[in-house]
Amino acid sequence: MQSNLKDIKTDVKRAEFTYPVMESFYTLQGEGKYQGHAAYFIRLGGCDVGCHWCDVKESWPIDTHPVKTVETLVNEALENPGRLVVITGGEPLMHDLGPLTEALQAAGFRTHIETSGVATAITGTWDWICFSPKKFKAPNEGILALTNELKVVVNHPSDITWAQEWADKLPDSAELYLQPEWSKQEQMNPLIVDFVKANPTWRISVQTHKFLQIP
Repeated sequence: MQSNLKDIKTDVKRAEFTYPVMESFYTLQGEGKYQGHAAYFIRLGGCDVGCHWCDVKESWPIDTHPVKTVETLVNEALENPGRLVVITGGEPLMHDLGPLTEALQAAGFRTHIETSGVATAITGTWDWICFSPKKFKAPNEGILALTNELKVVVNHPSDITWAQEWADKLPDSAELYLQPEWSKQEQMNPLIVDFVKANPTWRISVQTHKFLQIP
């Protein structure tokens, strides 16, 4: 009886845990391994990386977004038929994602994250971790052994060599993707194509949601 009461109190506390949410929406995953899959995105506020080409700079502040409870976020996700949730940002690992991912998985969702890995702690329970390192800030190397997918945004030719340096540190099972920065596609695409042809363990990730003009 005491054990059941403790579990109930834990569930209530978890459900009341809050996060700053810039936006949440149901769409298709546009990038990487799960490109084309229906997915519910939860974009959390807060980022201290500062990519100059970031297309969601409005997500950077941590204290200007509506705050939502775990219970609210799970219930909103359940309004859609897809059962894949992507936690993104900003930099989502600025937050303790344990309560949110535990609740989402208990509700039947796959939990995916897109992260630069710079946080001091890697929190949450994940079915898929997309690690997207940035030159502007070194990641917590604890993310490396957990990585399912490496996605490097190519903004300059040197980024391709830099991407390979990260690939060498990851598990052999990790999927490897190069993604042209949206405004530099004309210059970067030929370089990426040539690299992937010569290094077939790599693939190209294209931001298909932008071509489809969907969120």
